[in-house]
Order: sequence, then C-alpha cells, then structure tokens
Amino acid sequence: MFLQLKDSGELVKILDFEELINPNHDVVQAQEQEGQEEQEPDSYKKENLAFPSGESLPRCWMDANYRSAKAS
Repeated sequence: MFLQLKDSGELVKILDFEELINPNHDVVQAQEQEGQEEQEPDSYKKENLAFPSGESLPRCWMDANYRSAKAS
C-alpha cells in the first residue's frame, strides 16, 4: 500500500499493513519511492501520512480510544 507524506507529497510504501491499521502504533515502517533504486526502510509518524488522494487516515487507525472520545 502506498501513502503520501503530507509535507512533501512524496509517496511511501507501507511495509506492514497490520502496523498501519493498529491504533496502538504511532509510527509505521515504510520506504520512500524516489528514483529507481529501492530505498532503505524508515520510520514515519502516522499523523504525517495521508492517502495519495489527500484524504486523511481513518481515525480508528490512529486513536485506540476513538469510540469513547467525543467527535470533533
């Protein structure tokens, strides 16, 4: 799965989908998709990621208490 860095617009390939959807993880391992060479994995905060369409990640992927928290 590919996501986009909010600040630069660069794409990153998520290496572990389970880590991404687990709300108890604030950081995911991914690889930047630049150039023709495969990049080394790096850590990215979920809050800095979005779908390539610009849509934010689902709240249930980011907040383990999303059901009990008041909607903003």
